[in-house]
Amino acid sequence: MLFTPEGTPMARRLEDARILMYSHDTFGLGHLRRCRAIAHALVEDYRGLNILIISGATIAGAFDYRARVDFVKIPSVIKLRNGEYTSLASHIDLHETLKMRESSIRHTAETFQPDIFIVDKEPMGLKGEVEDTLAYLKARGTVLVLGLREIMDAPHLLDAEWKRNGIMQKIDQYYDSVWVYGPPDFYDPLIGLDVPVSLRRKMDFVGFLQRSVSKGKTSIHARKDNYLLVTTGGGGDGSDLVHDVMNAYEADPTLTQKALVVLGPYMPAAERAKLVQKGEAIPYIEVIEFDNHMEELIDGATGVVAMGGYNTYCEILSFDKPALIVPRVKPREEQLLRAKRASELGLVDMLLPEQSVDPAIMAAALKRLPSRLPPSKSGSNMHLEGLDHISQTVGRWLDGRATHLAVVGAE
Repeated sequence: MLFTPEGTPMARRLEDARILMYSHDTFGLGHLRRCRAIAHALVEDYRGLNILIISGATIAGAFDYRARVDFVKIPSVIKLRNGEYTSLASHIDLHETLKMRESSIRHTAETFQPDIFIVDKEPMGLKGEVEDTLAYLKARGTVLVLGLREIMDAPHLLDAEWKRNGIMQKIDQYYDSVWVYGPPDFYDPLIGLDVPVSLRRKMDFVGFLQRSVSKGKTSIHARKDNYLLVTTGGGGDGSDLVHDVMNAYEADPTLTQKALVVLGPYMPAAERAKLVQKGEAIPYIEVIEFDNHMEELIDGATGVVAMGGYNTYCEILSFDKPALIVPRVKPREEQLLRAKRASELGLVDMLLPEQSVDPAIMAAALKRLPSRLPPSKSGSNMHLEGLDHISQTVGRWLDGRATHLAVVGAE
């Protein structure tokens, strides 16, 4: 954030600067929500900056975007629970869908002509669909940035995946900078991998991405009472957690804390219907399917029960909420590693799925949650400076671009 001498926020003027972002979005909402948070922070700091997000999220249009932030929707590909992919449109072959996506990405880049291209999480895009665009933009001098979560996966799983496709070498070949969306003392996303020294030099641990309640629009589900928020993120694999919470309420009549359950837009319809019906029979639980202003619901909650994806974790820290995390443990171990590390630091409570399924254990954890100290009382630095760090970095790069153009124009 930029400030005036009086200490009030201000936006600096840029002349037609452009940033393109890529979010592959095959499972859940994490990638798009992270890109959107970064984009909103940047346009708030820099007037004249335009940002375009390429997204495969089926509900990309369900979110509101600030002025000078827009998105291009590419055909959706869905990641299944076993890690495989399939086209959302069942009548179109996956290979054909990937060809359409690759062509759309390249055409968008050629038309938009960005100064900076930020790729979220997948270095070469889904099945390599961004590599051609990276080569094109690198040749024309665009600054290329790879943004990584602070935790990608268990080292042995990530190493095997990247070695199959020569990813480490390609990152070093194409990218000018690698942003890690977390602090170095929390976790290193490339720990246990053979990382070239040249690539290590490009890594910038920016800190966690702080979230805030959006101005203007208000969630239609906002509440004023004391409630626990139960969220599964996108919801594609979140039904087990919701069942565990509801089973705890059914088994323990002394559990009377109100709870708002958000199923997530990607929860399978059959599971969604089952949980809505189950929740209707529990007087202390309200069930909703989706809210595009989750920040407001987390901000208003007494405590949060979640699976611990990156965005939800940042929101728990940003709004300083007591939290109980029940992480996903397969096919990726990202949530498990994050929950373990955060629990070690005293920032959250954690239950493993085999503990969560026991109604007595879950009920006891839910009853403890409202009186748990918030993360800020843990004694650990929460490192919520990511958006500010990114804004300062982008400002330096765009200043350099302006200086270069001025020199060229004077010649």
